[in-house]
Amino acid sequence: MRGEISRREFLASLARGGVAAAFAKFALNSAHNGVEAMKKRPNLLFVFADQMRGMDMGCAGNDQVITPNIDRLASEGTLFTHAYANCPVCTPSRATILTGRYPLSHRAVANDLPLPEEEVTIAELLKEAGYRTGYIGKWHLDGVPRDKFTPPGPRRQGFEFWAAWNCAHHYFNGKLYLDKPEPIKLEGYEPIGQTDLAIRFLEEDDGRPFCLFLSWGPPHAPYEQVPRRYKELYDPAKIKLRPNVRLKPPPGFRDISGGRDPRSTIACYYAHITALDEQLGRLLDALEELGLADDTIVVFTSDHGDMLWSQGMTKKEQPWEESIRIPLIVRWRGHIPEGRVCDALISTVDLAPTLLALMGLEVPKYMEGRDLSSILLGKEEEGPESVLLVEPVIVDQGYAQGIREWRGIRTRRYTYARWFDGEGWVLYDNENDPYQLENLIDSPKHSSIREELEGELRRWLERVGDESLRWDEIIRGLGLTELWNARERELHPKNPRLLPPSGEGTAE
Repeated sequence: MRGEISRREFLASLARGGVAAAFAKFALNSAHNGVEAMKKRPNLLFVFADQMRGMDMGCAGNDQVITPNIDRLASEGTLFTHAYANCPVCTPSRATILTGRYPLSHRAVANDLPLPEEEVTIAELLKEAGYRTGYIGKWHLDGVPRDKFTPPGPRRQGFEFWAAWNCAHHYFNGKLYLDKPEPIKLEGYEPIGQTDLAIRFLEEDDGRPFCLFLSWGPPHAPYEQVPRRYKELYDPAKIKLRPNVRLKPPPGFRDISGGRDPRSTIACYYAHITALDEQLGRLLDALEELGLADDTIVVFTSDHGDMLWSQGMTKKEQPWEESIRIPLIVRWRGHIPEGRVCDALISTVDLAPTLLALMGLEVPKYMEGRDLSSILLGKEEEGPESVLLVEPVIVDQGYAQGIREWRGIRTRRYTYARWFDGEGWVLYDNENDPYQLENLIDSPKHSSIREELEGELRRWLERVGDESLRWDEIIRGLGLTELWNARERELHPKNPRLLPPSGEGTAE
């Protein structure tokens, strides 16, 4: 466990592995890049968990989860209660966060398909504007294999300092790469070591404003890989399940839970969140101690949620609230209202353009998200009427559960989703049915609502150029066949879903 060595000893071990040299090199390079008038712009600390549901925080109403530091951040900033992942699965969502573009535009349409080098991220724009940029933690944007080294250069998408691993969830055997292809082991619980590095980055002030993205792996499975002291906070027998939890999936879907006990699993999930909360507290304290708190925009969020047996389903890639709703708290002292709870709709595609605008930079026209900075600043209350939800290519756990590609929207009141071919799937009145217990998709009383929502969805799809095609047509149309086959051979060697070359038939 992490408690077996001191933080000083841990950082010393990292120094032996080359992290100290990497920081020194980064600081030296930064010093030659000019630091004149840039300090007036705010810093950005963007912290995001993996697969964390937006309802599982004390400040969001779940009094079972111990989150004093997340709650503290909410009390000092604005909590968004209607924040959503446009594409609720890791790689597409992470690419959307960084680019402000939908999956069909940035082309990372499924897990383990790489974000193309030519895509422009918020980090590249901030670097060009004079920011020092850094990325620490899980990346998941460089294709396969998942342990590949991402070298300095365009595949790092604008991040100068780098202490990352493409994709792994081994929380007591964490690793990272710096600027050489030799892995460096993180001792103890991975998020603690990653947070140590983040604090080290904050301490390396060269006079320029900074942009740091910190990506923790939990509470994504394996749920049980959490230090004992956090597990002991949660008795599985006392876990209250959400009213929509079911032990078996709906007709037409398959159970992939492997016989796991929901209460024991959710207890570990909450334990991970409390562990992350403690690390967030360390970051907030470091900002205070370094005199950076007033000049730093702090964002806490996630890439998507986790079903955890709600509706009888697990994991993500689904339109239910547990899968699409993410935490979102933003603090910027003196600018963003403190202690505010905002129910305006906001989604992952809106984050990059909104943050750029907050930081005084022009939002590029190719970004498809909306600049909602006026809502963050409290100048407006009414947000967008709807957000677009898409899963153009279903993979891995979603495919194993029997999910097909789908499109949908979330309005302030309704959730509507249908399969790619137009067949209805779900329709919920979230005001009257917050746990989505009654599917109204075939209700004659709600046929006009369904038609209205379908019309709104079609306008969205036309706006973003989504023809709602079959997954294999999308892969071929985007020129991703070779990359797709590589990910299938790597991740599913016994039963890959391979696509033949263009013009030679269709996928199974």
